[in-house]
Amino acid sequence: MNLDNLYSQLTVKTQAKLALVVLDGLGDIALPENGNMTPLEAARTPNLDALTAQGCAQGRMIPVAPGITPGSGPGHFALFGYDPIEYQVGRGVIEALGLGLELKQGDIAVRCNFCTLDENGLVADRRAGRIPTEECERLCALLKQKIKKIGSAEVIIRPGKEHRFVVIFRGAGLDAPLTDTDPGRVGEPILEAKPLDPKNAKQKKTAKLVADFYKAALPLLQGEKRANGFLMRGIDKKPNIPAFETRYGLKPACLAVYPMYKGLAQLVGMVKIEGPETIREQFERYLAEYDNYDFFFIHYKYTDKYGEDGNFEAKKKAIEEFDAALPILLRKKPDVLAITGDHSTPCPIKGHSWHPQPVLLHSRYSGNDKLERFTETGANLGSLGVFEAKYLLRLMQANALMFDKFGA
Repeated sequence: MNLDNLYSQLTVKTQAKLALVVLDGLGDIALPENGNMTPLEAARTPNLDALTAQGCAQGRMIPVAPGITPGSGPGHFALFGYDPIEYQVGRGVIEALGLGLELKQGDIAVRCNFCTLDENGLVADRRAGRIPTEECERLCALLKQKIKKIGSAEVIIRPGKEHRFVVIFRGAGLDAPLTDTDPGRVGEPILEAKPLDPKNAKQKKTAKLVADFYKAALPLLQGEKRANGFLMRGIDKKPNIPAFETRYGLKPACLAVYPMYKGLAQLVGMVKIEGPETIREQFERYLAEYDNYDFFFIHYKYTDKYGEDGNFEAKKKAIEEFDAALPILLRKKPDVLAITGDHSTPCPIKGHSWHPQPVLLHSRYSGNDKLERFTETGANLGSLGVFEAKYLLRLMQANALMFDKFGA
């Protein structure tokens, strides 16, 4: 029997409230230059410490499979309980939905980063120094004004936050996915987008469309000091994914600031709650919406942002700022609370990694690992052990007493 079908057969409805709180890229590695501590271990977290002392289970989670470094999409799909290998979606689709764009049948969505190119056309900064959102909006307005169509395809351009923007190609006979144009490192040229299926004529047509868009757009950015180029990632179309509420019997809501994470939540049918811009505001809105939903996904970006910058102190401070806001959430403590990351973003690596992320699970029935703090070191000793992230949601359901007994 399919395991998901078994879970569905065992599921019973309760009045429990569940909250999944994700500190993006939370996990890290300890090195001598940082006092053999991770940012989570170095941070002062009195509220997380108090929650741990009340009783919780800890462990480490493998986001996809041992040794595989996940993107944000696979990392979050696993947290939502979907096998990230079975359910794959391009970053462009996620970002587009998060920005409130409608994707029609056959649309190709692309997540773009403004970048800095050197005099030889090589990528010098993949994020253009994280230009402010206002500058991104100005540049997108320029591109939008000058490029409305490429051939017979309509081109839709929408700014996101900081250096990020979205492009949608809308026309007949297009298909995806294509490979990224982002080389993933500095000192390399912008790559050519290629069909994942070389025999697919529609993907070939889309690849030519992408190349023609570059030919039209790059000259418009030549005079810019920082954002004189752009990189494309997640060139894809919208997939069909089973709805979260049908799958789990929980009415879900999303409290996220960045468009990508709103888009991820929307893909599985979560209600996108708009408005909050800080973690304190997100927790306050959680209190206000507490009676309206059964499941809350709350996303905090800055641990990942500073991990990618390699900024240990800033990542530590971001964790401390999260901890300072945590008592707001705990005014209406959910019946089941999970605090974790979607992956690790170690400061020494300055990017996502394969290292299992730490997870804390708190409920009346979670047990008490009798650990003093929530850290990678403590999580290594916890009763949850090391498990695949796609099972976290099922463990949360179990802690909410949502499963009947299996078998006689």
